[in-house]
Amino acid sequence: MSLDALRDAIPDYAKDIRLNLGSVAAETILSDQQKYGAFLASAHGARNGAVIKAIDHWTDDKLSPEAKSAAKAAAAIMAMNNVYYRATHLMSAEDYRKMPAKLRMNVIASPGVEKVDFELWALAVSAINGCGMCLDSHEKVVRKAGLTPEQVQAALRIAAVVSAAAAVMDAEAA
Repeated sequence: MSLDALRDAIPDYAKDIRLNLGSVAAETILSDQQKYGAFLASAHGARNGAVIKAIDHWTDDKLSPEAKSAAKAAAAIMAMNNVYYRATHLMSAEDYRKMPAKLRMNVIASPGVEKVDFELWALAVSAINGCGMCLDSHEKVVRKAGLTPEQVQAALRIAAVVSAAAAVMDAEAA
């Protein structure tokens, strides 16, 4: 399935999602690697098979194999980190926030692409997974690396639209 086919599969009641997919796909404020990686990481973070397949296919000629792997790795590591750090943040006992996580996160130190791009993708997935602690952490890193608030917003918009497309596709498959 291509991105166009995915858009065509979104029913009329979710026309705004269909239109927003086109809008965020035309985004120019991010580099191509940042944009397409945000799409792929968000698709994996949103966990819908049709969305993952469509965006994976759409990014085949837009991302290097290393960038595709890093975008998927961002979604994978955030699937773990977002649960852990969101839980420690939500728990009223502060003891857990002070304890070392003792979880392997080597990919964050050496993702195989520019660190700022990986961090941006981790931020997008953290938005989907609703982890405020991780959002703050990754936003600080990308801003320190020189990304603007508008670039961060572009990645968040991509995450929001891809997540909504996945929710619609899940609902339609139910």
